[in-house]
Amino acid sequence: MNRIEPGSTIVIGAGLSGLATAHALTERGLPVTVLEARDRVAYPWRKRHPALRLNIHRKFAGLPGQAAPKTDGTYLKRDTVVAHLERYAARLDAPIHFGVAATSVERSGTGWRVTTNASVYEAQNLVIATGRESIPHIPDWPGHKAFAGELLHVADLGDVSRFDGKRVLVVGAGNSGTDALNHLSRHNPAEVMVSVRYGPAVAPKSLFGYPIHGLARVFAVLPNAVLDPAFKLIERLFLGDLRRYGLTSHPDGGSTRLLRDGVTFAIDDGFVAALKSGRFQIVPRVEGFSGEAVRHAGGSICRPDVVIAATGYRSGLEPLLGHLDVLDENGRPRHPMGERDPKWPGLWFAGFKPTYTGFFDAAGIAARRIATCVAADSHPVARPKTPDMRGPHVDHHRPVPSDASTS
Repeated sequence: MNRIEPGSTIVIGAGLSGLATAHALTERGLPVTVLEARDRVAYPWRKRHPALRLNIHRKFAGLPGQAAPKTDGTYLKRDTVVAHLERYAARLDAPIHFGVAATSVERSGTGWRVTTNASVYEAQNLVIATGRESIPHIPDWPGHKAFAGELLHVADLGDVSRFDGKRVLVVGAGNSGTDALNHLSRHNPAEVMVSVRYGPAVAPKSLFGYPIHGLARVFAVLPNAVLDPAFKLIERLFLGDLRRYGLTSHPDGGSTRLLRDGVTFAIDDGFVAALKSGRFQIVPRVEGFSGEAVRHAGGSICRPDVVIAATGYRSGLEPLLGHLDVLDENGRPRHPMGERDPKWPGLWFAGFKPTYTGFFDAAGIAARRIATCVAADSHPVARPKTPDMRGPHVDHHRPVPSDASTS
């Protein structure tokens, strides 16, 4: 058995949480290897529609050691986010192995063994940073596979102008659904229908000209008992009574749903005005498909050209980690933000808990927690940082001999 180097860490995922954690570990002189299944960083961001902007304030979009760019004003554009992450990865003093997908994880002596499509790696610590929104989810609606129109997940939205002149049904009006609706409101689809089950908690993008997300630190320290009614009041004062237009709200408040269920607020930037003017209309929840028609609860039907499913994501962690009993009933980690798991020493998660300040800020918090604990556990001897070696077979950790690897 190979000797596992004290403090060594494998990070699965080269997204913002994985990169932030790797940075925090290398800053403490700890050996790190990052494994990324895709061929480059920021892959999910590259797939998002070109007009996308973050809903989080720029001051919360930095990463440890690198502030967010100021070129876009308050909210970063998609391509700016991609460049932001590329620059951060290029500065990382640790190897990133691209095209390496983990296929199994198991405890190995005093550390962890990760089998991948390329080799097998061992380290004292393992950080899972593949993200909450790893796999787009479309419900298994009856008949949807034979739908005559176009059915896509909002993650694959692309250029919204291609829906001009078409009848569009958006299923879901949460954060991602409302983002799509905001962009549709600035284009010319022939018809837009919005199917909701409970209805979202909607917040205006700004309060008296000040970006609402700039107050995220204030929101983060207030209890749900204060925030739930406060956000309902803000919605009513700034956006009006949306029930008049068919948009109901969930019985639980927006803050409760964010912190308990990970359901983020819907930020209005054109959607509500389109709803009030009659350009958009609310329709009942989807129950199934039949040829070119979509069936709704109550028996009504519509015949859209395009159905955009803003129906959430799955973490996809069950095949890799289900045997360890570290996931809740929704397949999400029970210790989602760099907390220590007493049952499994050296196993960490980052990037799985929504917060008011957003995923970038949360990535920094989790990274610092993990690096502090790993450094304390390993008691490393001070040593110079390892040079950045990015060759395909160079690693801080010795892979298990090739007879144990899979491909």
